[in-house]
Amino acid sequence: MKILCITPIKHIDGIWEVLSSAGQILYHPYASQSDTYEIIQKECPVALFVNPNQMSFRLDRTVLTNCIKVICTASTGLHHIDVDYCENNNIKVISLITDYKTTNKISSTAELAFGLMLSLIRNIPSAYSSVQQYQWRYEPFIGRQLNALSVGIIGYGRLGSMMAHYCQTFGMQTYLCDPKLTNGYSLEDLVRKVDIVSLHVHLSSKTRHMINQRVLGQSKKGLYLINTSRGSVVDESAVIWALQEGILQGYATDVIEDELEDISKSQLIKASHRMNIIITPHIGGMTREAQQIAYKAAAAKLVNWIKGIKHEM
Repeated sequence: MKILCITPIKHIDGIWEVLSSAGQILYHPYASQSDTYEIIQKECPVALFVNPNQMSFRLDRTVLTNCIKVICTASTGLHHIDVDYCENNNIKVISLITDYKTTNKISSTAELAFGLMLSLIRNIPSAYSSVQQYQWRYEPFIGRQLNALSVGIIGYGRLGSMMAHYCQTFGMQTYLCDPKLTNGYSLEDLVRKVDIVSLHVHLSSKTRHMINQRVLGQSKKGLYLINTSRGSVVDESAVIWALQEGILQGYATDVIEDELEDISKSQLIKASHRMNIIITPHIGGMTREAQQIAYKAAAAKLVNWIKGIKHEM
């Protein structure tokens, strides 16, 4: 069987060997949408091995053909896969979304959230840029001290609980917002109370644009907002408005809306040149340790699935 791999794996120890034990690897880690379609048409692989961070397109009817029987993604997010199309066309989707034994070992996204928060409130990127321009002034970069601030954690799952622990360790007052908590705060009450909001939720119809102009309009003035969830959890036009109005003091995010599209069209990236916005290119899970854990688990799941199919044949 052929496995089309469209994510880099050669830098991760052992992953190539695991995948190759189940079939021939077609390795095209930087394939575009059209490249992927052409390879599938020509080679007719049974499996796709992917990760959303390297992709600039979605796996849907424009790419997939009936030779694809399984898609394996080394991630918990599925925004890069048309899951409904796959279900309707008998394409198995394998991910880490319910593999808590694996994902509980991965703390890198929560660590990045803490790093983004610290970078934002201490003005680290802009201070660094200033020194690169041979300027040596501290006044423009006076920030805040962590133990004097309160943080609201929206989504108290694996990553949210890690972020809360980090913040509490640094002496921050921590407040929680999660529908599963009986004593948690509502979204509206939380944004009125805290100095910083950190988002740790899955993208769904309920969480899409949960941070919008109505919510931001009710928030404490000078709020800092951190997003390591998904770009569409936040209404970016509302964020730009809130920054212009002085409601938000700053926004730090690892994700943007439509990041699978042409990012040169992103209004948020354009606004970051003139506003207190920090953007990183979806690197939350991109550490050596996290990749090793996630890719190893995903590859093993794919191999087990392929071997099961071969056994049935």
